[in-house]
Amino acid sequence: MRFVLNNCRLIDATGTRPGPLLVDAGRIAAIGGIYEVPALDLGGALVAPGFVDVHTHGGGGYSLHTEHPDEIRAYAAWAPSTGVTAFLAGIVGVPGGLPETQIRAALAAATGPAAGAELAGMHLEGPYINVARRGAHAPEWLRVPDPAETERLLELAGSHLRIITVAPELPGAKAMIRRLVAAGVTVSLGHTDATYEQTRAAIPLGLTHATHCFNAMRPLHHREPGPLGAIVEDARVSGELIADGVHVHPAALRLLLRALGPDRVIVVTDALSCAGLRDAVFSFGGQPARVVDGVARLADGTLTGSVLTMDRALRNLVGMLALPLSDALAALSANPARAAGLAHRKGLLRAGYDADLIVLDETLTLQATFCRGILAYAAEAFRRRHPQLQIAPG
Repeated sequence: MRFVLNNCRLIDATGTRPGPLLVDAGRIAAIGGIYEVPALDLGGALVAPGFVDVHTHGGGGYSLHTEHPDEIRAYAAWAPSTGVTAFLAGIVGVPGGLPETQIRAALAAATGPAAGAELAGMHLEGPYINVARRGAHAPEWLRVPDPAETERLLELAGSHLRIITVAPELPGAKAMIRRLVAAGVTVSLGHTDATYEQTRAAIPLGLTHATHCFNAMRPLHHREPGPLGAIVEDARVSGELIADGVHVHPAALRLLLRALGPDRVIVVTDALSCAGLRDAVFSFGGQPARVVDGVARLADGTLTGSVLTMDRALRNLVGMLALPLSDALAALSANPARAAGLAHRKGLLRAGYDADLIVLDETLTLQATFCRGILAYAAEAFRRRHPQLQIAPG
């Protein structure tokens, strides 16, 4: 399909420029110029890269830690309604072994018919995490790094394993980090009780990512800076932030945004199947949980994941934190694309990149989402203005 987006402003991590933007065969073919092809007049709206969520466990009533590939496909069809055009399936632990069934389900979903947001791989959150900082992860899910198990994991997931969260202080973690990095996996520090010194020692092994900074890790202290102190000091490491104003206080969000700078912050949802709902009953890895007043908790009150969506995160960054829009888009698109190994084709408005595009109005409310050049979501007002468009079936 070949068409052009006219009368729009283009914005990504590199700044703002005028359109038009030409789409051809699912890719951005060119920016600027005049084209004799079907055109959409966007009435001055913003066009930005689609969001890349590298840490999510579900949303729209669908879980990504599942035995059913169709549930993941259903999530992929729902995700564009939040501006997400690519995601990693968040998988957690299971009792007594690796989550092999869930990994196979994600592989089946990734290799089957593609519609909606692209399943670009997996983020395995654990099971190699510290029981002292396990958060909502059940103790029976947790394991100690083992060379044979590392090889089994790579055999199972192959190149679809994009990110894995590891506590670097665990016995055997150093060898695991080296092996995974050598296999092309982004290794993330998280759910960790590592000290400042232990974290500094782990970074040269290839650790380049930090899972939901502040949450489930040793806190920043003026006499023991902990993981955050080491992360801030080393430009090789990017840090995730859950930008819902619940998991991390807005002042702490601002602090880390300034400390890391716009190129090293990766905003994630850490969302669960109940994302977007204010009150709901659901489960996290089989553990009963509920959403009350927009906050997800286990039965014992433990904070578990979020109900955040990426379009809401964008508005939080710009409205609550006064972050420039281009910096916010870097955190939601370009930076996570880099962490997931997708920076060569996603996260920016650039010729040759996937036509993963979102249309935003002046209030940064999502109007439409294109996944690889195909309309995957449209708000009612956008549909009325462009009745010729058809949303691809999920």
